[in-house]
Amino acid sequence: MDYRQLPKIELHLHLDCSLSYKVVQQLDPSVTYEAYCHSFVAPPKCTDLVDYLTRAVKGFELMQTKEQLRLVTLDLFEQLKADHVIYAEIRFAPLLHITKGLTPVEVVQAVDAAVEEGIRETGVQAGLILCTLRHFNEQQSMQTVELVQQFKGTHVLAFDIAGDEAGFPIAAHELAFQFAKENHIHCTSHAGEAKGPESVWETVEHFHPTRIGHGVRSAEDEKLLDFLKKEDIHLEVCPTSNIQTHIFDTIHQHAADKIYRHGVSMSINTDSRTVTPVTLSSEYSLLQATFQWTKEHFLRCNLEAVRHSFTDADRKEELKRQLLDAYNNC
Repeated sequence: MDYRQLPKIELHLHLDCSLSYKVVQQLDPSVTYEAYCHSFVAPPKCTDLVDYLTRAVKGFELMQTKEQLRLVTLDLFEQLKADHVIYAEIRFAPLLHITKGLTPVEVVQAVDAAVEEGIRETGVQAGLILCTLRHFNEQQSMQTVELVQQFKGTHVLAFDIAGDEAGFPIAAHELAFQFAKENHIHCTSHAGEAKGPESVWETVEHFHPTRIGHGVRSAEDEKLLDFLKKEDIHLEVCPTSNIQTHIFDTIHQHAADKIYRHGVSMSINTDSRTVTPVTLSSEYSLLQATFQWTKEHFLRCNLEAVRHSFTDADRKEELKRQLLDAYNNC
């Protein structure tokens, strides 16, 4: 089946890891296509997550002015429209974009304004998730979550933690997630990617997110899968990315099908569209070929994505209607 024309929801998407060659050429014409493929795109198999993340550096290095941030954001909207994504939650770490003098507030303002422009130009609906990073200190994490609070009422919807999960403990970030809980800020959290089920357990215990970024190593612990199902914690699954970061050796070993069959709420996402050079359409086709998933699997994943999205109730109802109309009539 050709999934390109079906509407899709994407909840796990990194802005600074999704620069097309077209926008990189706009930002730095000296970058050849060969250099782009080498420095911005991760190979099919990296050593580990840390190796994979080195490709993100080239992206955020080109996102240090208001206009650069605008162009990269609008470029991503074009990609989403081409992939027939009707709603996306786009995440980035504001503190990575201040090396040329922008303040964190100016960074968020620039991206928020670009999202508004992208929605207007493409019709793709979107929200923003602000990320702290594992290697950040407590002050940096607090600064990031306070930005989420400051921008309440804009396209900024939630708080996340990303980065080298295996290399840095959670202690420096507990205060930020406590602040989020006290202020009713939506939270997701990367876990169960570079580390095993113990990472997910500590994340849900200390951070209390309603969603987990990746979370695929939860499949190694049946009790954890039962807990995630009981507590209705949603997993943002990114299949090809997990192969690149060496969580699984091949796609046939991926835990997506096991998680789905266990009844845990989950969605399919790209993670990025450059570091991991895929689309949602190609990920759907991959899962169809590997696990014989059908449109019913993808409809369920998309409906779960809507249900666990951080947007408002009216938009959720409209997105649900669009999905049901399209999938039931194809």
